[in-house]
Amino acid sequence: MPELIVVDRAGNEKAVEAEAGLSVMEAIRDNGFDELLALCGGCCSCATCHVHVDEAFIDKLPAMDEDEDDLLESSDHRNDQSRLSCQITMTDDLAGLKVAIAPED
Repeated sequence: MPELIVVDRAGNEKAVEAEAGLSVMEAIRDNGFDELLALCGGCCSCATCHVHVDEAFIDKLPAMDEDEDDLLESSDHRNDQSRLSCQITMTDDLAGLKVAIAPED
């Protein structure tokens, strides 16, 4: 099972196991990070699963689609590393992926 490294809003870092095939959002939620709201449940309709992806992994992710880009536009905390964690599927190639939960809007 690939490892996912999650940094919470307080700056605490925790490595968790993330089953390949699940979204990063599901892995974060299932491992007890309550500050990632994921209100829409992964439907790409709310942006409450916003994360900042470590620069080392940005080029390994699939391209952002228009819906994700539009939702992230509404965030005051968007940057070049912003993604919606519901749109990133864990794979063995992403083992060691590090994401920081974005500040709440």
